[in-house]
Amino acid sequence: MLRSTLAQQGTPVYSVAWGPDSEKVLYTSGKQLIIKPLQPNAKVLQWKAHDGVILKLDWNSVNDLILSAGEDCKYKVWDSYGRLLYSSQPHDYPITSVAWAPDGELFAVGSFHTLRLCDKTGWSYALEKPNTGSIFNIAWSIDGTQIAGACGNGHVIFAHVVEQRWEWKNFEITLTKRRTMEVRNVINDAVDLLEFRDRVIKASLNYGHLVVSTSLQCYVFSTKNWNTPLIFDLKEGTVSLILQAERHFLLIDGGGIYLYSYEGRLISSPKFPGMRTDVLNAQTVSLSNDTLAIKDKADEKVIYLFEALSGKPLGDGKPLTHKTEITEIALDQKGLTNERKIVFIDKNRDLYITSVKRFGKEQKIIKIGTMAHTLAWNDTSNILCGLQDTRFTVWYYPNTVYVDKDLLPKTLYEKDASEFSKNPQIVRFVGNQVTIRRADGSLIHLNISPYPAILHEYVSSSKWEDAVRLCRFVKDQTMWACLAAMAVANKDMTTAEIAYASIGDIDKVQYINSIKELPSKESRMAHILLFSGNIQDAEMLLLQAGLIYQAIQVNINLYNWDRALELAVKHKTHVDTVLGYRQKFLEDFGKKETNKRFLQYAEGLEVDWDKIKAKIEMEIAKERERAAATPAVRASVTVQR
Repeated sequence: MLRSTLAQQGTPVYSVAWGPDSEKVLYTSGKQLIIKPLQPNAKVLQWKAHDGVILKLDWNSVNDLILSAGEDCKYKVWDSYGRLLYSSQPHDYPITSVAWAPDGELFAVGSFHTLRLCDKTGWSYALEKPNTGSIFNIAWSIDGTQIAGACGNGHVIFAHVVEQRWEWKNFEITLTKRRTMEVRNVINDAVDLLEFRDRVIKASLNYGHLVVSTSLQCYVFSTKNWNTPLIFDLKEGTVSLILQAERHFLLIDGGGIYLYSYEGRLISSPKFPGMRTDVLNAQTVSLSNDTLAIKDKADEKVIYLFEALSGKPLGDGKPLTHKTEITEIALDQKGLTNERKIVFIDKNRDLYITSVKRFGKEQKIIKIGTMAHTLAWNDTSNILCGLQDTRFTVWYYPNTVYVDKDLLPKTLYEKDASEFSKNPQIVRFVGNQVTIRRADGSLIHLNISPYPAILHEYVSSSKWEDAVRLCRFVKDQTMWACLAAMAVANKDMTTAEIAYASIGDIDKVQYINSIKELPSKESRMAHILLFSGNIQDAEMLLLQAGLIYQAIQVNINLYNWDRALELAVKHKTHVDTVLGYRQKFLEDFGKKETNKRFLQYAEGLEVDWDKIKAKIEMEIAKERERAAATPAVRASVTVQR
């Protein structure tokens, strides 16, 4: 029973494919590709894709990329907006078939006497010349390890994906046969052979462990011992993704998401409404020692955050929501759980950072980069690298945006990235080496300075004197800027003062000096929070400590007049102080009062500056007395205990 006719045209439709969300259909029309949404009156996207008739297309649900092949003897890769990402060189014969591997990492191309295996970015891994005639159709196995091809000479051709390679530090691992891996240690040229009972489907090498999934089992090897792997049976389905963190690893299959320890113990299995594991990949899932982040496929503005050890939603249970669709996410790997950060790239290619821990209040999402298309966190310290337009950028201390925004440009390292050609991808960032894959498949290794990582290490173990000594030795403004931000974040104002003085920020040095002279610990802490721009937290700290006048004064200094008056009225103190400062402020600018609340409280109230000054001096004296008494109280408590 015909439900509807999607399209009618004068040229034959040689190929058709469903969109990833099953709400669009992609089909061919001569040299044109057409994306037709199923909703009535929705806009149709159409573009000229080839110089000859298009014979075959495919649309992958994991990476949202489109393949097309035509009589112009080329195959091309497109995004879902019709932008060309890759175009092959012309072949000798028309391309008659293309097909994505289920996980979207590879695709196969068929032509006359030709079978080619390609990376998702377009470059070619391997070329075979079987005596088959034209290969008219290609189908992948569900696990993505083998393909079948329908050939023009009436035969069916079968092919297996082998020679996959994984690298980590001094280890290089190659899948030599379907069930055999070769491990080479490049330092001493030692070679180990790993044999498996079933064929290898997925593998990952990181953090001193090799995790291999076969069709039925999972093997966990330590790089220190290749002879005795830990083996456990898989629950169900084929593993489509393996992600590793320092303490555990993640397996994703058709049935769910499973977090295992390196001892093979199941830690947790997070779930969320409408979860589809078949469309998750390394760009949309990120794992750290304590947190798991997953981008929602149904609503691409949403990131779900889970506690790794329990599998429960993080904090108040609400997901992280952005204003536009998100394309790639990444969690930092080191440091305390409370300071865990996530970075993500959105559809506009803007790079944002935000905190993972959120306690009820709206979390600040801050932009730290533009035109970003690939990124990676360092494995041993919270250093981020990425490619922005034509620049390779390293954020030595991305947390600077929460401490002192002005410092962020001074904590960056930038390098011209035009040598990496179009659309390069960062493969990994291990130690002080970044590996980048160019559009032609070649790998480039970049070394960055080892000193920022050493600085992170010193700061994480509170070795401030060593950190200052390191900066004096390196004599680099970037290092001093990082140290200044780190010191403020850790409330070490002595080190912050040295660092700011070294980069010439004299106004901040003076402010830090003024903080040191404040009588009470609470006042000092509040002004450190103010220094970082955390006005609400500073005010809350002062109010909790009973320093009402100081909280009011903070708002007066920041010209938050309404809030200053609100606090004064609520606590029935210093209303005349607020009104006096407000009057002085308006007189300086030659303005008249128009705020109704201020007019209301000013009626019948005389502003006496002598009284106000006396009250302020009394408040300061009270604070000094209290600060002087506090250590004695602590000492007496200690004696009693």
